[in-house]
Amino acid sequence: MKIYTIGFTKKPAKKFFGLLSAARVKTLVDIRLNNVSQLSGFAKRDDLAYFLSEICGVSYAHRSELAPTHSMLDDYKKKRTDWAEYEARFLELMEQRDISQLIPQELLSNSVLLCSEDTPHRCHRRLVAEYLALRWEGVTVEHLV
Repeated sequence: MKIYTIGFTKKPAKKFFGLLSAARVKTLVDIRLNNVSQLSGFAKRDDLAYFLSEICGVSYAHRSELAPTHSMLDDYKKKRTDWAEYEARFLELMEQRDISQLIPQELLSNSVLLCSEDTPHRCHRRLVAEYLALRWEGVTVEHLV
């Protein structure tokens, strides 16, 4: 099973939807806390679901249980915590939520995890994908950039 990840920031729509089409994903799983922000452009929830269906034939799902808490994200964005602390807190949160049991493997099989960060290096989508790859058999992760 392959889990893809993608961020929409710094990607024009043509590149974003082109990457998804080339990967032939079946579902985009939105793991953002706020998926209706005006700053999201084409990636606002309802617009994104429409574009995914019309352009790529991809379904849309929102799974906020794969997102950090508001306070955790706020602390990191406002530099009250560094990446190492944020990562440790988020890994602990995923363990507490028991996401490997909570999320059906079928949902993520040949699917893509979406958040806003342009690269996966300091992004929770990478942490989610890697966490699940360690707990589920036969999972590989590919970041679409």
